[in-house]
Amino acid sequence: MRPAPRLSPRPLVVTALLAAILLLAQISLSFLPNIELVTLLLLCYTAVFPLRQVLGAVLVFDLLEGILYGFGLWWVMYLYVWPIWVLLSLALRRTSSGVVRAVAAGGYGLCFGALCALPYLAFGPGAALANWVSGIPFDIAHCAGNFLTTLPLYTPLVKGLSLLQRQGGGAATDGDRQP
Repeated sequence: MRPAPRLSPRPLVVTALLAAILLLAQISLSFLPNIELVTLLLLCYTAVFPLRQVLGAVLVFDLLEGILYGFGLWWVMYLYVWPIWVLLSLALRRTSSGVVRAVAAGGYGLCFGALCALPYLAFGPGAALANWVSGIPFDIAHCAGNFLTTLPLYTPLVKGLSLLQRQGGGAATDGDRQP
């Protein structure tokens, strides 16, 4: 029997810091309806850090959101909407177009309400449809906010995160990240 691999504290600390940044970014803009930096940050994290760390940061962020705001139905949605975005972001790592990334982030903001309406299917299709349709104006704001933050901020954030990752000696070695 092989001994369990030794866990280095560095990836755990980085994951915790990534989650803390997500939470602080979300809280700092919470006074604006559906304008957030979580989508942008997860897109950047996925470009720089191993998938395991990004998904770990999402899980910690989701748990902290539940602790701060309560574990309501909205919280269940966070358990799948952010991991879905991380997985979609993996496909965007290969593109060099900032416009493509910004359009994808905006499109995800537009689809966010539809994804969040899925748990309401338990109360019937009418409940899910009503929830989604009533939120369309917020989805439009979400779309615009994601596009307008991703277009100018993605490249400098990725450069900064990459520099910090290299200076910390934390090159990804777990096979999750591909060049």
